[in-house]
Amino acid sequence: MVLNYYQLAEQPFGVTPDPRFLYLSATHREAMASVLYGVKAGRGFTALIAEPGMGKTTVLFNLLQQLGETAKTAFLFQSHDTPRNFLRNLLLDLGVEDDGEDLYRMQVKLNECLVRETSQGKHFVVVVDESQNLDAPVLEVVRMLSNFETPREKLMHIILAGQPQLATRLASQQMLQLRQRISIIARLAPFNIDETRAYIDHRLRVAGYRDEQPLFTDRAYALIAEYSAGIPRNINNICFNALSLGCAMQRKTINAAIVEEVLRDLDLAPLSKSAPAALNLPAQIAPLQGNLLTRVTAFLPKQWKVRVGIAAVVAVLAGFGLTVLGKNQHVAATPAAAVSIAAASASPTLSTNAAATAATNSAPITASPDVAQPAVADGNPVNHQADAPTTPTVVADPTASRADSEVVRIEKQDTLYQICMNNLGRYDQQVLAMIRELNPGFDSPRHLHVGQEIRIPTPGSLMARTNLSVEPLGNTSAAEAKKP
Repeated sequence: MVLNYYQLAEQPFGVTPDPRFLYLSATHREAMASVLYGVKAGRGFTALIAEPGMGKTTVLFNLLQQLGETAKTAFLFQSHDTPRNFLRNLLLDLGVEDDGEDLYRMQVKLNECLVRETSQGKHFVVVVDESQNLDAPVLEVVRMLSNFETPREKLMHIILAGQPQLATRLASQQMLQLRQRISIIARLAPFNIDETRAYIDHRLRVAGYRDEQPLFTDRAYALIAEYSAGIPRNINNICFNALSLGCAMQRKTINAAIVEEVLRDLDLAPLSKSAPAALNLPAQIAPLQGNLLTRVTAFLPKQWKVRVGIAAVVAVLAGFGLTVLGKNQHVAATPAAAVSIAAASASPTLSTNAAATAATNSAPITASPDVAQPAVADGNPVNHQADAPTTPTVVADPTASRADSEVVRIEKQDTLYQICMNNLGRYDQQVLAMIRELNPGFDSPRHLHVGQEIRIPTPGSLMARTNLSVEPLGNTSAAEAKKP
């Protein structure tokens, strides 16, 4: 159903290492060229190291595909607990039957196979995937395989592929002899934001997507790049679920809201240190208020529903604010406020304007049916945890104190965007307005220099001076802030 809805010939974000879907970033191209050169030059050993999910296996399959008929290959990926099992599995992959009982006899059979293939002018390539799991005795057998050689060339080329733990093991004194035989070590690095976008588009094209309009919006691409940490396997998981959700919602374009919903379901926020705070917030209280109003007004005459509904919202929001304040600070609610709220709840004939006026004039908490304002206790704003995912807007406060801020020193390659995301979990026009207020003469997010000190608001002061009524900053300003 998803494939038909988006006019795809096959699943673009599958879980198998299909070389057709391989996207070669700069580091992927470099790693591929290095390993291929090592094989053709007969270096004997190379290593390919990358984090989990970076596509090592796909790169290796593509490499073996490029070698084609010029090489006899074996691909070992299962766990090998003993040297005997390792050799037995290697022979089985080459099509040589053996019971695995006699280690010496297995080595003789392997040597015969090597000589036969070499006499036909073929390279002999053995790929050992997930090599970080090999025990020291098995790695010693792998090292001994490099001794299969003639005075002119190596009979076997071995590619050790694994996670960063493999590099740690090879660097140990115990593995010194094996490390000296590895002449090429290639690495795969996570995608940056541009490579993430190109990777997604590449897989969609291979799967048959031909629409001129991009399937993902710019903000969706940015969120995927950030939360996936640039790791292909994470990108595939996010995009697969985003397409499924988009199809269920009948959306031809995957926007940021869909991606955020997927991220909540997958709980991928810990992958990024600069995860926007909005994605970690609790559910909105608005749906709860809507359900309450539905139940309250279901039994009332139609002409009363609007008036009582507005009064009920005022009461719910005010009560919510007082409850939270009561848990954190001593709150003195004025008698006038209590009378006003009680009157609004009790009187179905109270007009909309009268209810709003009574609540505004008599209490330090101002509430409206669709905007939750910050409560105030002892003359100071109280920081509630945000209950809605929309980005807050700064409310100007001429009495703002520089004590509600902290000093940040600009380091090399720092951007205002990164600083705000790391310290505040968000970057938008409202944050920028507060930074300009705290730093008189501040010109542009682009004009930062190493060693410069700027003040940024504390998370508490930022939340205390915000409301929830304005849309977040667009892509253009955020992109501008990222430029050095």
